[in-house]
Amino acid sequence: MTTLILNIKGLVNVRSENNLLRGIELRELPIIENAFLLIEDGNITKWGLMENLKQELPVLPNHQIDASGQFVMPTWCDSHTHMVFAGSRENEFVDKINGLTYADIAAKGGGILNSANKLQQASEDELFNAAWERLNACAKLGTGAVEIKSGYGLTKEAELKMLRVIKKLKEKSNLTIKSTFLGAHTFPQKYKENHQGYIDEIINEMLPVIATENLADYIDVFCESGFFSVEEMEQICNAGLRYGLKPKLHINQLNSIGGLQSAIKMNAISVDHLETMTEQDIVDLSSSNTIGTLLPTAAFFLRMPYQPARELINGGCAIALASDFNPGSSPSFNMNFVIALSCIQMKMLPQEAINAASINGAFAMEIQDELGSISVGKKANLIFTHPINSIEYLPYFFGTNLIEKVMIKGEFI
Repeated sequence: MTTLILNIKGLVNVRSENNLLRGIELRELPIIENAFLLIEDGNITKWGLMENLKQELPVLPNHQIDASGQFVMPTWCDSHTHMVFAGSRENEFVDKINGLTYADIAAKGGGILNSANKLQQASEDELFNAAWERLNACAKLGTGAVEIKSGYGLTKEAELKMLRVIKKLKEKSNLTIKSTFLGAHTFPQKYKENHQGYIDEIINEMLPVIATENLADYIDVFCESGFFSVEEMEQICNAGLRYGLKPKLHINQLNSIGGLQSAIKMNAISVDHLETMTEQDIVDLSSSNTIGTLLPTAAFFLRMPYQPARELINGGCAIALASDFNPGSSPSFNMNFVIALSCIQMKMLPQEAINAASINGAFAMEIQDELGSISVGKKANLIFTHPINSIEYLPYFFGTNLIEKVMIKGEFI
């Protein structure tokens, strides 16, 4: 089907070149005012000014959409989520309000191990149905692509169960989905004093099945003091690389322990979190091809210092924004709030935040040739805003849904 969108107030992130944005480039957000957009068979085929419409399209298609007063922009690319889980953890939320620390909650059986226990007991169908509802809800908020991690299984059976659910979501959903194996999220209780035993299980028992069934695109490790050391991360990632799984890694959330430098040496696609960054970390990241993915809603929910976005941008780094949606530390997949929070608390310009959540988010999932900008040949995954004054209004008027409708592959959801 051919669809013509007319009278667009602002067509946002229009690009003829497909480049990862770093440093000052992030503030360049091309917007075409009073524009039209042509979609054929779910893909973008032409855009231009309304005043040139008759010249560009002598014969207009029958299916037309009037976008007067609206901004049309690419959907968000959320490159870090934990969308598949069993049960919520609001009881721990209350525990935190009452002053319990993460260690206190973990000692009570909470945290990641709590989610793992619930997931191990849930059926594959239960996990799929719950994740399917979440996926559809986040799409209505403008997310058109999402990376989903395992990591709440922590046994061979449960990790594979999570990854099989993600594979089913890929097959059924019109959203673009990437799958990441995060068996190294934490150490199961029985391996608390035998780290190598669990690492051997990941390498020798989980990875071969994951490769045979084509269950993951990437591999992830939570590299942090008290979790997986730099050496342990390298051992797991090198094993994953032998199966074609590129690293996307949890790094520098609480401490800078050398994981970032190791990730860069392994050509990690992204390093995610980055709440704790030294000057040398920023220099090293800026001179690499690795993307720094910032997760401000996790810092917000945990009352942690926010990622040093301004220092990273001023240092010339390529950064993306993602939701870190999960039941324990970021129970929200609303990328519009992520963008508002990035502007309000991390002092990112609206243009920087929008780019980080769209084109750079696409690069962080290696789908930049399909999504992330208004470009000929890319999928017509589009956000239609309500009539608003300017693109800056999106993060300014936070807390209200300013999205009127969302299009995926040329069809409204």
